[in-house]
Amino acid sequence: MSKLQLSVAMGDYDRTRALFDGRVQIDGVDPVYMLLNPEEMFFRSMRSRDFDITELSFSSYLVKHSRGECPYIAVPVFLSRAFRHTSLYARRDRISRPEDLKGKRIGLPEYQLTANVWARAILADDYGIHPEDMTWVRGGIDTPGRPEKIKLDLPPGVRVEAAPEGTTISELLDRGEIDAFMGPRPPSRHILQKNPNIRWLFDDPTAVAKDYYKRTGVFPIMHIVAIRKELAAQHPWLPNAVFKAFNQSKAAALELLSDTSATKVTLPFVEEQLKAARDTMGEDYWSYGVGPARRTLETFVRHHHSQGLSPRQVAVEELFHPSTYESYSI
Repeated sequence: MSKLQLSVAMGDYDRTRALFDGRVQIDGVDPVYMLLNPEEMFFRSMRSRDFDITELSFSSYLVKHSRGECPYIAVPVFLSRAFRHTSLYARRDRISRPEDLKGKRIGLPEYQLTANVWARAILADDYGIHPEDMTWVRGGIDTPGRPEKIKLDLPPGVRVEAAPEGTTISELLDRGEIDAFMGPRPPSRHILQKNPNIRWLFDDPTAVAKDYYKRTGVFPIMHIVAIRKELAAQHPWLPNAVFKAFNQSKAAALELLSDTSATKVTLPFVEEQLKAARDTMGEDYWSYGVGPARRTLETFVRHHHSQGLSPRQVAVEELFHPSTYESYSI
């Protein structure tokens, strides 16, 4: 039997590199890999269904999946995870604490981005600040005119307006026309360098994030992996083959990261950071699979629905292909 020739879009991460360089194979698949940035992958996946297997925004997937409109079915591979306390920037000459955001104007690149869902969840759960408490200004971070990828039907109390034509939200923040910024990427580097009033909302976001994890057990999930539904239906073995291969690729990355005879990352203090992560979050700190991530998944679907992005609160049991909820053991 010949292998399936499938296109696979994903980011260039240590945890995907063993797939791209061929050390790990997807059983039964002859892949054509494309290493793309998230904005291109997600836009092409949701607008024109360009890929057979693709990394996807968790929020975009859930918007479409909850409506019964998603062309993809996910597997519980979490290629991107991040504590999104660092996604909040503010004019610190006006705002000194999260509660000061009430009544203010917040710039963001898209309302439904996963990073922004998590940042709003943090503000709601820990500081009592809700989406209707602010005005949201949508625009590109570095390029004017960024559209929302998916048409949204937000609650009537949520106010979202477009940035003025030809203007970025980084420029608005610099000029003081908005008070804060929320997004998966920081504001323009040039503006951060020249304007000392624009800084992270939290003075020490790492310390705040560690406290958040210790209290909640939640390690936010940003991106999942998904397969075109017709392929998963035609080849019922494929979702588990994809899940297995991405797990093997992550294991290969962690094995290299643990070899500190010569660090594999161009960054000092990697050995210390790895130990700190394991001390705080356990050996399997970047787990794939539903079981270890259930609390994180439940938190996300609850906030996604409460923020008006999904018309119903989707059960965790509905999120992924049924074959990926259980695994064999030896």
